[in-house]
Amino acid sequence: MNYFQPIASFDSVLVQDVRLHQPIVPKGTIGTKSLRILPTECRQRGATYKGRLVGHIVCSVGDKPYKPLEKEFGEIPIMVKSDRCHLAKLSPKELITKSEHEDEWGGYFIIKGHERLIRMLLMTRRNYPIAVNRPTWKNRGKYFSDLGVIVRCVAEDETSTNNVLHYITDGSAKLMFSFKRNLYFAPIIMILKSLLDVCVIDMLHTLHEEGFHTQADVKAHIGEKFRVKLFDMPEWASDLEICDHIIKQCLAIHLESNVDKFNLFVFMTQKLFTLAVNECCVEGMDSVMCQEILLGGHLYLQAVKEKLHSWLTILRALILKKANNNPEYKLTVAELELMTKRSGSIENSMENFLATGNIYSQSGLGLMQDKGLTIVVENINRMRYMSHFRAVHRGAFFQEMRTTEVRQLLPDAWGFICPVHTPDGAPCGLLNHLSKTCHITGASDAKLVSNIPAVLIALGMSPLNANVIRSHTVGECYVVMLDGRVLGHVVKGEAPDLVKKLRFLKIQGKKLPHTLELAFIPQSSKGGQFPGLFLFTGPARMMRPVVNLAAQAVELIGTLEQVHMDICIVPEEAYEQTTHQEISSTSFLSNLACLIPLPDCNQSPRNMYQCQMGKQTMGTPCHTWNLQSETKLYRLQTPASPFFRPAHYDKVNLDDFAMGTNAIVAVISYTGYDMEDAMIINKASFERGFAHGSVYKSEIIDLKLNSYFAIDPKVCNLESRLDLDGLPHVGAILNQGDPFYSFYNADEAKFVVTKWKGKETVYVDSVKLCGSVVAGVPKRAIIQLRVT
Repeated sequence: MNYFQPIASFDSVLVQDVRLHQPIVPKGTIGTKSLRILPTECRQRGATYKGRLVGHIVCSVGDKPYKPLEKEFGEIPIMVKSDRCHLAKLSPKELITKSEHEDEWGGYFIIKGHERLIRMLLMTRRNYPIAVNRPTWKNRGKYFSDLGVIVRCVAEDETSTNNVLHYITDGSAKLMFSFKRNLYFAPIIMILKSLLDVCVIDMLHTLHEEGFHTQADVKAHIGEKFRVKLFDMPEWASDLEICDHIIKQCLAIHLESNVDKFNLFVFMTQKLFTLAVNECCVEGMDSVMCQEILLGGHLYLQAVKEKLHSWLTILRALILKKANNNPEYKLTVAELELMTKRSGSIENSMENFLATGNIYSQSGLGLMQDKGLTIVVENINRMRYMSHFRAVHRGAFFQEMRTTEVRQLLPDAWGFICPVHTPDGAPCGLLNHLSKTCHITGASDAKLVSNIPAVLIALGMSPLNANVIRSHTVGECYVVMLDGRVLGHVVKGEAPDLVKKLRFLKIQGKKLPHTLELAFIPQSSKGGQFPGLFLFTGPARMMRPVVNLAAQAVELIGTLEQVHMDICIVPEEAYEQTTHQEISSTSFLSNLACLIPLPDCNQSPRNMYQCQMGKQTMGTPCHTWNLQSETKLYRLQTPASPFFRPAHYDKVNLDDFAMGTNAIVAVISYTGYDMEDAMIINKASFERGFAHGSVYKSEIIDLKLNSYFAIDPKVCNLESRLDLDGLPHVGAILNQGDPFYSFYNADEAKFVVTKWKGKETVYVDSVKLCGSVVAGVPKRAIIQLRVT
């Protein structure tokens, strides 16, 4: 973060070495057996599972840094079973000793005692130029058409931005880029000239007529126009430096070299004009082949980075305010330390983001929504619980659209998105679930990724810096692109053989990563997709396993490469060009869809309804009933293991959290009763607990400062209802009007006995008196009640 003017020789302040610590009790706290805070404690106390975020503030003059200052930015929530969680890498037996389930998944946050999950959103595939037809683009300016090539650029730190190359009906093209949610348009030839000082004779005539003859002229013009928009840049920055800042922050941000950015925009221009003359088809952004998943950890990282940037902005404003009021003001290290304390923390904003799902950011974080980003992990039963972790949403923006295009399930989603498991009603087709074999990739091995260009050259690819492309013209070759970076060209006749060799190396995993996606799009005479060999190694991509018939081994394939592959389900379907085979005939279904018995005997809507109905039934959501403080939990007292079940039922160990009851449903002829209308229950079965359930409710009681729980000594026979601490006995029966709890109100200097106001008869299942890190009498009590 630079300043507008030098202050006491400081010209920049940076935040470096940010570290997230494990959740612990502050050292010196009285009465603690262990400093570690476990997730179960936060669930029981209705607290947030969080750890300290600490970083260093570094001041510098030019290239000379000063001694860094340590700054604590507050406590921010920590994901359960992440590397900073105390449950990380524990065995099942060790998890049980920590009051967790032996198969605890993690992946969620505990906010004020509730489990919250960052929703997985379908986003545009990163670093891949996509041909798009969008009628609204005509409204962006004079001569704008509805055709364009869009690329969602994602940097290594998951910062994302969109660049759109628009086709102009006068035969030119303009590049759209955004800065702090504002859109800007510039002629592509001006962008190319600012990146490299090269000469493209035919396209440069326009620039020369406007007086831009050199690269410095173009960069100076761009810097002059954007100076008023870049508040973060210092006043002494030159126009060329401002242009460099725009290139780094807004144009192809996933590429560091200007040469690579130049080559990418040249490729996009080729694709755009091929699209304009109808020699390649529109790909669209609603197909799964052009999509990836926004993971919770990536959004969490972006939120932290955005909050730290806002904190730096506040710090700069405080320093400049003092400097402007006092011309002789000198910023010393001690003064800077005082300013950092006045700048606040990011604790409340991060916790509020996860508690509400709402986030405000100046950049927009590359999202189309700022609300509904987190959800409560509803634990009605195991089906409901597990489906949250496999759900992907198209976005709240599309829920308001009246068109059904975004809700359609296209053929390229086969094996990645389940065609059965989607709700009916408003979210139908927008809230989908991943198939049982689909998984999301993480970051690939950096060493293997760095080997890819050398491997491609050894197999016959000609790099861009080669003087001769094997005596072939560029038109006779396919372009080769790796994660949005143009590497070179391969002769069209040699490309299929090169792809086949790459697949063998990918399966071996010694020279290439297993998660490498090889999307080979061949030339089509019918105007198909723009041809080329596109390789992807980045995270957040959907991949699934299939059998490579030539290698007789399992290979992971992605959404884009599957479109141009020949895959059979069973060997009898294979033909001469078939290269792969499905591992299972049900691999395209989600976990819940695979739990439907005899689904092929149902009408297709019935299978969709069953995925929803199964998530609504009572069951066994957890085994730690006495350690929960959820607002409401449902428990089936007599669950049964089904007599008739699919094989997948045992694979997911659903009997560990049993749900439902075996029953014989009879249809009585000529009575008008259908099997959806009524059921005759055996009297003896009902008396012995058939389908008997309980509801657990938690009442959280918070007292004001100086108040405390205690029994009122003046009320007669209150000891028979309440304990000496003013809380009810475990196992007590409460009816409407019975004493619920008693406390001393310090503000009014009197005892208060609160009555139970509910109309239902409840049983006191457990009573927890919750302490805090602040010494003193506990001010919070959580009483769990059971309704039977």
